[in-house]
Amino acid sequence: MISLLYFFQTLSDIFLSCFLLSRGSFGNNLSTSQGRSKVCVHSTSPDPTVWDYTGELNETDPIIKYVESDSIEAPTSSSHSEDVRRELVMLTLPAIAGQAIDPLTQLMETAYIGRLGSVELASAGVSISVFNIISKLFNIPLLSVATSFVAEDIAKNATKVYMSEEVEGTDGRLPTGVAERHQFSSVSTALFLAVGIGIIEALALALGSELLLGLMGISSTSPMRVPAKRFLALRALGAPAFVVSLALQGIFRGFKDTKTPVFCLGIGNFVAIFLFPLLMYFFGLGVSGAAISTVISQYIVAFSMIWYLNKRVMILPPRFEELQFGGYLKSGGFLIGRTLSVLFTMTLATSMAARQGAVAMAAHQICLQVWLTVSLLTDALAASAQALIASYLSKGDYVVATEITHYVLKIGLLAGVFLAAALGVSFGSLSTLFTKDAEVLGVVSTGLLFVSASQPINALAFIFDGLHYGVSDFAYAARSMMLVGAISSGFLLFAPRLLGLPGVWLGLTLFMGLRTMAGCIRLLSKKGPWWFLHCDTNEAKVIS
Repeated sequence: MISLLYFFQTLSDIFLSCFLLSRGSFGNNLSTSQGRSKVCVHSTSPDPTVWDYTGELNETDPIIKYVESDSIEAPTSSSHSEDVRRELVMLTLPAIAGQAIDPLTQLMETAYIGRLGSVELASAGVSISVFNIISKLFNIPLLSVATSFVAEDIAKNATKVYMSEEVEGTDGRLPTGVAERHQFSSVSTALFLAVGIGIIEALALALGSELLLGLMGISSTSPMRVPAKRFLALRALGAPAFVVSLALQGIFRGFKDTKTPVFCLGIGNFVAIFLFPLLMYFFGLGVSGAAISTVISQYIVAFSMIWYLNKRVMILPPRFEELQFGGYLKSGGFLIGRTLSVLFTMTLATSMAARQGAVAMAAHQICLQVWLTVSLLTDALAASAQALIASYLSKGDYVVATEITHYVLKIGLLAGVFLAAALGVSFGSLSTLFTKDAEVLGVVSTGLLFVSASQPINALAFIFDGLHYGVSDFAYAARSMMLVGAISSGFLLFAPRLLGLPGVWLGLTLFMGLRTMAGCIRLLSKKGPWWFLHCDTNEAKVIS
């Protein structure tokens, strides 16, 4: 096992080395005949490109040039590199647990519902997809923007406030003698937006359930229609809590605190797991019992996170004028467009699967849940990298930002290969946990290649997303995703008609592959926010 891990680590090192060497990221610390160093300078004068906190491109391309310098800083020491990696790992480990808790609970929910029958499983799968479409439309942008804005807010005021990892334990309690709470407008703005968005989403889900299910291909005569409508109406009650809890996770990430969200998520989801069999089987509520259990857990998570956050900061701002609605809406607007592209592509895939019949839809739901659950584990690494890069770039520390970027790409590739191997061995037995229907299991077995082989691609796609958000490159993240979504959606419109359900899975694999390609292209470019990767970061400077 150790030899296998070493082999994967070596492969990832070779991949990253080729990536960096192809762009000249190494070897830039050259000396002239006079022994003077070449210093990489990024100009922020009005003429070149200016990258503001929204990541929007202004005017022309950035200028990266080398100037002579007598002062040569020592390269990053091995101890410093170890500290950076340790900080990333200590943020990522709890984040992995946090990312895994909700999907694992959904897997258990799917397993319980699957034992009720294929129609119930298919109807719940469609309803969950609709809920994710509406609730995540604004949630994901809000979470991502809040992480970067809060991290930048803290870094810029580091001399005035305490850092969460220095004053707080793993249980969220402040130490004796620390009573002062600080106010961050980025925190208050995120919570105000989350409450408003959550209420709107609840109304949209409750009042528009028939229309939404119709768009998903569930006709009024379908046996899935009635249970799907009932399930969706109940899940709508939890939309406000779900939006608020995601915004709070982004806020805690900005504080470099991934432990408190895990604790709160653990409590809430434990309650859901306890309630699933109780309400579904003992009280005979069926799929409605599953929806009620999830809603209860969502409110427990939201209120527990608010309680812990209130001990750290003042949630309400002293003045309404201090809220940063402009910044959130500008950056969030880009990510809303990006999220729409993602959700449209995923919804189209689900819709095409539903048109294949109840058995195919049930099999697709199982494969999709496993695919997303495992893939999102690497998203925890991306989220941690986002918070650290946003923080260090706000301080102008390009050395550490570069170190984090290189390290997270290597670990992401390694994790993707490992997940692919693990799923390739275990997916057959894992699928039996969700249903005993032989016909459904037969279709599920054809999705093994889709679920397992695409994991390295998925891992890198999520890593690149986190890196873009860390430098607030929201504009490129949105525009590239719109193009990727358009290409993938075109494929999904035609491939399932020829290939059936495998055509849906091929379309989703293409979608993730193009996302990875778009992220790689951005980092390979010397223009834009990643200019510092293509020069000696020990000598990188920003001039005005």
